[in-house]
Amino acid sequence: MKFYQGNINSFDSFSSDNHIFKSMKDNKKIRVGITHGDINGIGYEVILKALEDSRMLELCTPIIYGSAKIANYYRKQLELPQFAINQVAKASEARDGACSIINVVGEDTLIEPGKATATAGKAAFIALEQAVADLRNGYIDALVTAPINKDTIQSDTFNFPGHTEYLEASLGDGDKALMILCNENVRVALVTTHLPIAQIPSAITKEAIVEKLEIFNNSLKNDFGINYPRIAVLSLNPHAGENGLLGKEEQEIISPALVEGRDKNIQCYGPYAADGLFGSGLYSKFDGILAMYHDQGLAPFKTLAMESGVNFTAGLQFVRTSPDHGTGYDIAGKGLASESSLRQAIYHAIDVVRCRRNEAYIHRNPLRKQYFDKGKDNVVLDLTKDEHED
Repeated sequence: MKFYQGNINSFDSFSSDNHIFKSMKDNKKIRVGITHGDINGIGYEVILKALEDSRMLELCTPIIYGSAKIANYYRKQLELPQFAINQVAKASEARDGACSIINVVGEDTLIEPGKATATAGKAAFIALEQAVADLRNGYIDALVTAPINKDTIQSDTFNFPGHTEYLEASLGDGDKALMILCNENVRVALVTTHLPIAQIPSAITKEAIVEKLEIFNNSLKNDFGINYPRIAVLSLNPHAGENGLLGKEEQEIISPALVEGRDKNIQCYGPYAADGLFGSGLYSKFDGILAMYHDQGLAPFKTLAMESGVNFTAGLQFVRTSPDHGTGYDIAGKGLASESSLRQAIYHAIDVVRCRRNEAYIHRNPLRKQYFDKGKDNVVLDLTKDEHED
């Protein structure tokens, strides 16, 4: 990914209410908000491990939404090297060159590593809600979310299958979100996300596929800096349906969607059988792969990505990433969790913010309208006077 690295001195042509430009004039580092996720999982461990490297502060200003007490508990529990975390009341108080934390839950919050509890679910939602509010208001430039338990976080205020759906409802303003799993070598997007398998066929429609293709194509251009992306689209049925023998969705839904996508100047190809595309290595010939459902795309992706995978929410004005793993209850509090995916999520969030700024900068209107008062040279035409009159 390439992005602009010079000094931007003129912002006259930028919209003042555009989120990505709110922190550009003062040349501050990109502010990355990080939610603590499920406090009984590996969230704090991977956050602390990722941020203990002082070089991270050269790239961004990290702001943790969580609890200084819980962070210190895990630091001592895991015998992690101590590094300074400043407690701040709000994101605007965070300073460059330091890691900050905003206490969003009470000090009496019960910590039970490895256990799925309602308390942990409530703490995860409180952090997410505060961080999303700050993201919308421009106090942070990007959001990185540590893993949540999709069951314990459910409540009257959170009734969503996962982060992606919640963010679409909270930040979308009519825009549709798209889940993209990515690393340096492969990018996989999903037509359907957190749906039971039995509900997937009815959710696969031509309109849904075309919509996701458009979002994916735009994201590959604006968020990843790929000018002419090539997208492979997977089939729903084994062997791409075998000409209708194993299912007709490829012939009746997916292929017509590809025709419409190409009519919209999207370079999309397929439908490909998932096993053949990934097993043969053909996936490497494309800039992105659009899968029909969650496990069809994520199983091969996680096998290929190992610990470098990132979950990116595309399609929204705001930038959000997450590691591609879960809460890790089985290893919580044992010091075994790898911070690699969380670190890559922070890096990718920074890259997307920079790429979007670069795209907006190079596609701005550089010319301002100029008005000149010509003074006495102004000529006023009097239409009430005959042109032959002296």
